[in-house]
Amino acid sequence: MEDFRGLFVWQKAITLFESAVKDVEVFPDTRAGRVIEDQLMRCIGSISANIAEGYGRKKGREYEHYLYIARGSLNETIDWYEKLKRIGYISGEVFKDRERTCLEIRAMLSKMIGLLEAKRS
Repeated sequence: MEDFRGLFVWQKAITLFESAVKDVEVFPDTRAGRVIEDQLMRCIGSISANIAEGYGRKKGREYEHYLYIARGSLNETIDWYEKLKRIGYISGEVFKDRERTCLEIRAMLSKMIGLLEAKRS
């Protein structure tokens, strides 16, 4: 694989980011709306960024460390989407779609982390 862009998990994370960009376009132009938009975009952007950074380091523990950070950001993303659904910023249908994507990415990250841990053992 030439670089991180060939990783399916990174591609899924980018697709999630692109979806979030569209999601925030309908948020109200209020202080709360702007703060929530900023938080959502930061945690979602962090997922693919940490996958890419870890891949670039290519060392077992360091790569694993960045995948853990990506997984943490992913969990934060699920939390924000749950909040968005509860306050009516997104529909239940949009929530289910984003949650499904997040869970797929989380499973991939967990598998990658497990493989790296097993390699060290």
